[in-house]
Amino acid sequence: MNKTFDNKAWFFVLPVLVLVAFSAVIPLMTVVNYSVQDTFGRNEFFWNGTSWFVDTLQSPRFHAALGRNLIFSAIILAIEIPLGILVALAMPKKGIWVPVCLVLMALPLLIPWNVVGTIWQVFGRTDIGLLGHFVAWLGIPYNYVQNSFDAWVTLIVMDVWHWTSLVVLLCYAGLVSIPDAYYQAAKIDGASRWAVFRYIQLPKMGRVLLIAVLLRFMDSFMIYTEPFVVTGGGPGNSTTFLSIDLVKMAVGQFDLGPAAAMSLIYFLIILLMSWVFYTVMENAGRDRAVKEPVE
Repeated sequence: MNKTFDNKAWFFVLPVLVLVAFSAVIPLMTVVNYSVQDTFGRNEFFWNGTSWFVDTLQSPRFHAALGRNLIFSAIILAIEIPLGILVALAMPKKGIWVPVCLVLMALPLLIPWNVVGTIWQVFGRTDIGLLGHFVAWLGIPYNYVQNSFDAWVTLIVMDVWHWTSLVVLLCYAGLVSIPDAYYQAAKIDGASRWAVFRYIQLPKMGRVLLIAVLLRFMDSFMIYTEPFVVTGGGPGNSTTFLSIDLVKMAVGQFDLGPAAAMSLIYFLIILLMSWVFYTVMENAGRDRAVKEPVE
């Protein structure tokens, strides 16, 4: 049976696409313009070529901030993905507790980023914060303002608390979409709990897991508000990620040329990683479609 596709529906979203393109292209072109020019002030610019890009790629400051971003994203993925899977597996699939658990999981996602940073900034203080006071009561030296390790632990715990729910909800959606026939067949075959997870649940969650990894990697790689509010990039430069360093360069130092070049390199890194994850997702989905029989 031949299906007839009506592409006229695209006309309804065309104004939105035009508006988004207009609001994104003009700022991007402004950044590109600044990245290839220099100025001595008084709004007078002259051509500078690719010098800002070369300086940024050779800058130890850029390499250090990029390294912090990659380490932070790797730690976040290593914690949140397995933890999200475990919580999703433990959640009920039927009954009255399902909506209760879903609402509780969604609550951290409703809190704005700046509010999350403010909450943990106060929460981690040793004088008035519950967490900081409790840790100090245990006799553990803790000060995220002066100690780099404590600052990293605070940011990681804060991000895990805020965003693990997203992984949980995605994994839960993948789990509830698995037909009961798979579990019935596994029960008949006498499959263990690990075998059910390894050969049924994990493959069926494959696509949502890749989406979760993509979203969490990109969001953690672009993190700005929370560490800026909690630590301001300190102590020293220990939590100065690329986003914070970029704002310091553009707003604090008003070096528009280097900041524009860094922002474009930052954008290209994000775009490249998005393409890699998208390619992996497409290939994984295509491989599963070939291997799995038609139901």
